[in-house]
Amino acid sequence: MPSKYQDKPHSVRMTIRSAIGLSLLATLPILMACESADSTKTVGQKLDTAVAKTEQAAADVKDATKASIDSASATLRDGAAQAKDAAERVGVNMNIDAEDVAITASVSAGLIKDPDLSALKIDVDTKQRVVSMYGPAPSEAARERATVIAKAVKGVSSVENKLTVKTS
Repeated sequence: MPSKYQDKPHSVRMTIRSAIGLSLLATLPILMACESADSTKTVGQKLDTAVAKTEQAAADVKDATKASIDSASATLRDGAAQAKDAAERVGVNMNIDAEDVAITASVSAGLIKDPDLSALKIDVDTKQRVVSMYGPAPSEAARERATVIAKAVKGVSSVENKLTVKTS
């Protein structure tokens, strides 16, 4: 007759067998001591009673083992789901950061091409597709061109132009 544990991994079958065996060994002396006080039972009856109690103890150990395995499985599934969620959040944040870096590089490249703005130190920062520009501008017209250049970059949602016009 095939064992009902054949579909379980070998280590689980060995753990269940070991637990049942240990419980049998641990319970047998106790059961025999409890039964020795009753001298009206035959040896066969005492043995039957001990076997029944041992079988019950083994069933209890089996149930407890199954509950522990089920609990551990549920905990592992929850942990895996949490790890997956965290990895997805990190991936989303990395994608957003990569997009912001690309926008900053494109805006800076556009500013360098402008003859009035290329020689100046303009800091460009991008956060969540919002471009902020800091530094000096030689004129109000150059300051406004910087805004136009930044808005023309793909992915820019808005521009905060904080350039200050240099006065001579």
